[in-house]
Amino acid sequence: MREREAVAHLLRRATFGPTADEVDDAERAGLAATLDRLLDPAGPDRGAAATPTPALGPDPAAALGQDATREQRQQVNRERREQVSTLTAWWLARMIAAEHQGDEKLLFFWHGHWATSVRKVRSAPLMLRQLETLRRFGRGPLAPLLDAMVRDPALILWLDGQQNTRRAPNENLARELLELFTLGIGGGYGEADVKEGARALTGWTVDRRTGVARFVARRHDPGPKTILGSRASFDAGSYAALLAGRPETARFVAGRLWFRYAGAQVPPPADLAGPDTVGTLRRIFTAPAFAQTRDTLVKQPVEWLVGAVRQLGVRPAALSEAGRRRLLAGLNALDQVPLRPPSVGGWPAGTAWLTTSSLQARMRVADQVAGAADPAVLARLAAAPPAGRPDALARLLVVDRWSDRTRAALAPLAGQPRRLLVAGLVSPEYAVS
Repeated sequence: MREREAVAHLLRRATFGPTADEVDDAERAGLAATLDRLLDPAGPDRGAAATPTPALGPDPAAALGQDATREQRQQVNRERREQVSTLTAWWLARMIAAEHQGDEKLLFFWHGHWATSVRKVRSAPLMLRQLETLRRFGRGPLAPLLDAMVRDPALILWLDGQQNTRRAPNENLARELLELFTLGIGGGYGEADVKEGARALTGWTVDRRTGVARFVARRHDPGPKTILGSRASFDAGSYAALLAGRPETARFVAGRLWFRYAGAQVPPPADLAGPDTVGTLRRIFTAPAFAQTRDTLVKQPVEWLVGAVRQLGVRPAALSEAGRRRLLAGLNALDQVPLRPPSVGGWPAGTAWLTTSSLQARMRVADQVAGAADPAVLARLAAAPPAGRPDALARLLVVDRWSDRTRAALAPLAGQPRRLLVAGLVSPEYAVS
């Protein structure tokens, strides 16, 4: 693989979608230096600073009394929905604007891994707090991340942790913690471990008025538990530490990172897990097998849209309110809206995103994005001679090459830059990186 193709492949996977200028810079810097910059970015993130975290305020329901009227409750629900819309639009804008793209893409990975939906949590402030926790601990070793997440208010609500008491243990959080978040299916645990894990997690509740997770000692089962062959008076913290220390957890999480960054077509190499998440990512991106994964990974809709918006120079802040809402509506039509995974298992992957209905929705969104493209981007495309515009489009969208079939479909559109952009954005070569 040539140097430009290698850095383009790395940037397509490690970020939401590199611009042509970013690929130029990476080619000049070289593959090793580009990887270093992705995993250990220097200086402040000016793009993130330009999209500051919204001041959501408290959950509107905190002010409701038990005697609240139907109209007051309806008003609270409207305010909650508005908070969620504000938070979702902000995060999408930050994904686009962030200069430290590796960190932003990693946060989206963790959001899919610890899949928590605002539809059940019903609190934008708690979802924002979870994102901040994942951002704060997501680059480091697993132990602090696990310790924080078993106490995360949004996750507790999502998986019924607040219903887990010594007299009536609720196993939802304990089961998913083992099956989806740490050891994985077939990770060497049984039903007894789920039941004992639930006992360890008893006692945690969420105060809806303050949004704070609190430990209530009288609801906790302090007795000894046997989990994965270890016997102790486990509580949430020591249980999280036990799971974080298991080699199966490190292997499972490393495998999930490989699946999301490299895909399922090429098996992950052995000994992929590093001392922390950044270390694991470095092993993924430097593995010889990673180069073999090119053109095998179907972009998720969020990745596809954010990459397209970045490459076409669209800035959500410059769009009208209606334009921003149409972007979110487009993601909804594509069945992937941040903060709303369909289940605790997260979103699907691979060819599940390549259906006939999704292609129609993708064309509508692509047309909207192309219509909002930076005039300078369109001018650069139009400056190429008509016969060379498919190649100019490939450079703009960081596509290594068009198939003969795609090139034949693009050629008649060379004189219509907007339609050419739309065709490029919905092409197989752009949908699969």
